[in-house]
Amino acid sequence: MSFPRYAKYKPSGVGWLGDVPAHWDVRELRQLGRLMKGSGGSKEDIVDSGVPCVRYGDLYTTHSFFVETARTCLTSERAAAYTPIKYGDILFAASGEKLDEIGKAAVNLILGEAVCGGDLILLRPSASVWPRFMGYASDSAPSALQKASMGRGTTVKHIYPDELRHLVLTLPPEVEQQVIAAFLDRETAKIDALVAEQERLIELLNEKRQAVISHVVTKGLNPNAPMKDSGIEWLGKIPAHWSVPPVYARYNQALGKMLDEGKMTGEHPTPYLRNVDVRWDRFNIEDLPVMDIRPDEAERFMVRKGDLLMVEGRELGRSAIWDGADHIVAFQKALHRLRPLDDTEHPRFFYYTMVFANGVGVFFADQSPNEIPHLTGEQLRQHRFPKPPISEQISIVEALDQRTRAIDALTVECERATTLLQERRAALISAAVTGQIDVRPESVRAAA
Repeated sequence: MSFPRYAKYKPSGVGWLGDVPAHWDVRELRQLGRLMKGSGGSKEDIVDSGVPCVRYGDLYTTHSFFVETARTCLTSERAAAYTPIKYGDILFAASGEKLDEIGKAAVNLILGEAVCGGDLILLRPSASVWPRFMGYASDSAPSALQKASMGRGTTVKHIYPDELRHLVLTLPPEVEQQVIAAFLDRETAKIDALVAEQERLIELLNEKRQAVISHVVTKGLNPNAPMKDSGIEWLGKIPAHWSVPPVYARYNQALGKMLDEGKMTGEHPTPYLRNVDVRWDRFNIEDLPVMDIRPDEAERFMVRKGDLLMVEGRELGRSAIWDGADHIVAFQKALHRLRPLDDTEHPRFFYYTMVFANGVGVFFADQSPNEIPHLTGEQLRQHRFPKPPISEQISIVEALDQRTRAIDALTVECERATTLLQERRAALISAAVTGQIDVRPESVRAAA
């Protein structure tokens, strides 16, 4: 769908913005109201019900353009230590992890009493502005680019009121702000519905993929094969000719080298893989850090072609098989390396087994509910998983590679469609709030 442009434009006086509709204003944030720094904030203050409270992290995880309900509440006594916010206040996150997300903004649409915590900057408008328009305008792509240029810091990024006050926004008459906001409400709702459909389809494809893998690595390819009880409650029946030996009888398991910050480099600087570098069925090998691996440590801490690397913490079971050259990368202690003990093991069959194990939560049964999940070497070695004969492992891998490839191709198409829809959504908001398209009713445009 294409939209008309305004009949008359004028130079905005801002290089990156270009021309704007002739009857619009261009204002810096400082000209629209008063900027204030939020105060207060402790997770211990949170209660199930009470005074709604907006925290800076909520702008990244919960709210998009608008705060209509708060995720957390405070008692009235604790709320007194926080900054009160009013309907129409614009909230900006004062810190974040990425420059392109710094100053994430949303307008407060909570009716009645509400507060915000520290590490937030709020603008209380005094000019004639429509809150929903300001929600879209303050976090549109042009605003995000400006805020990114204002951010400071290395590990944690910060933005301060002194910089934020110079954020440039385009400002149509208030009645037109209402028209634009109503248009964006309608159009973004349509796009969001399409995105939700694609995301649901991706979810169904992932479920199908998991089900296909789980069935084949536990039941095999022959639907008529005689079955037996595996003796493992979560596994159930398996083909009668399969076995369920412990991991220690199948693979040599080792954890990588403990990092020593004082000896990250040395005479033998070697790139090494971290847990974040091991994704499902692939590795990140870009910009790997290095540590000293002496020649006498190479056999223990270097990776060979065919080794399966598995994360030791959080997403337990996440694995990939090293398909590169021998002894060019090492691995750190947050990773398990599994190396077959003999030629009766196909590492890729075991990789698919780990996909199954992760999906059914096998490793999480060992975990304390209040701690970050960790899979120790001893726990991993004791686990038992189905083991078909090697010829059958090869056939299963070939079948699963083919079946998952087809599912993955459909998933990629859905993800691409989702990305395009989200890009269209962002572009539509940017064009509407900067006056690059005229979304007023035709009768209004004709009379203008």
